[in-house]
Amino acid sequence: MINVNDIKNGITFVLDGDIYQVLEFSHVKPGKGAAFVKMKIRNLRTGSTTEKSFNSGTKLEKAMIEKRPMQFLYASGDAYNFMNMETYEQIELTKDQLGDDVNYLKEGLNVDLSFYEGELLGVMLPDKVELEVVHTEPAVKGNTTNNATKDATLETGLVIRVPLFVEQGEKVIVSTSTGKYDSRA
Repeated sequence: MINVNDIKNGITFVLDGDIYQVLEFSHVKPGKGAAFVKMKIRNLRTGSTTEKSFNSGTKLEKAMIEKRPMQFLYASGDAYNFMNMETYEQIELTKDQLGDDVNYLKEGLNVDLSFYEGELLGVMLPDKVELEVVHTEPAVKGNTTNNATKDATLETGLVIRVPLFVEQGEKVIVSTSTGKYDSRA
């Protein structure tokens, strides 16, 4: 059990049968009445974010999340195959289970799969991934406005905005949290 007064960002807990992760928290001591803890939490099953308040001294059940390092092997239709590099156990996930994360998966990418009591909660991607530009229009001479960008299709099918100097065949670094161009590789 965790006392809400000892809460920190990243802690996971069980509430009403769902698993939550603390994104932000603040201790509030109003001038009148008891202190409470206000938290911004994410449901790890659905991905939804909500804010909750708990009275000071409330106890929450800690959720033990297991993280397994895996490597993405290949995609076959809507099936995505991952392998544990220590035990060589393979896991197949569907496109629905992965959601938008499929846009950042390329063969050989190391990720962490998170599990709660054997139930898969999701894939934790690295902060940034390196992907190759497979299609982009050439830069137009004279188009030099501030922060001029163009569309680029990456090897995973993801379309992002890149600066004009990025050409087809180059590798770029993309942020997995925002889905935006970060830099050249």
